[in-house]
Amino acid sequence: MATKAHERRHMFEPHSNEGLSHRERRAYAAFEIAYTLVDFGAALCFVVGSVLFFWEATMVAGTWAFLVGSVLFAAKPSIRLARELRKLGHGRTSEVARKAAD
Repeated sequence: MATKAHERRHMFEPHSNEGLSHRERRAYAAFEIAYTLVDFGAALCFVVGSVLFFWEATMVAGTWAFLVGSVLFAAKPSIRLARELRKLGHGRTSEVARKAAD
């Protein structure tokens, strides 16, 4: 039976790094940071694009900001896919299968 502390930790860290090597933990962290930076960049582009749409003189720049934000949002699943393919390449098929079942 899981303890309350373990349940809380699992809630905030659903993808446990237990049993991973130092190199694998660093790679996992790099993927998470990349995902967060892309997410933040996309949101920032949409905010900037929204502000630029207030004035007709900056609407083209606003359109470009929306396009860049959209490309960044499209990159997010690519980052996840790259991480999952890396796991498969390292023989961690059960981990990928377990995530798919969730």
